[in-house]
Amino acid sequence: MEIPLPLPVERAIRKLGSDISLARRRRHLSQASLAERMGASLSTVRRMEKGDVRVPIHFFARALHVFGEISALEQLLDTSNDDIGLTLMDEQLPKRVRSKPRTAGAL
Repeated sequence: MEIPLPLPVERAIRKLGSDISLARRRRHLSQASLAERMGASLSTVRRMEKGDVRVPIHFFARALHVFGEISALEQLLDTSNDDIGLTLMDEQLPKRVRSKPRTAGAL
């Protein structure tokens, strides 16, 4: 049994597809030209621009690369800015840190 896709996920992918379509048209690229630059088929680009959730993520990444926007993908879940993750880590920190006793031969 397949788990249904959450509506916010579906909307986000649809918006990304629409944004890719808009970026392509603003650059005066045809779907065929984008497909060629991405190393994808024309039907993949059409499905991607329609927000088809079955299009593998690497095709979206390839489109971002063609548009010079691949850094946007790299920053999606930047762990140095992950407030929840950092808070959970901080909760695990010890209350105090004790220094280890020195051994006789240590300087």
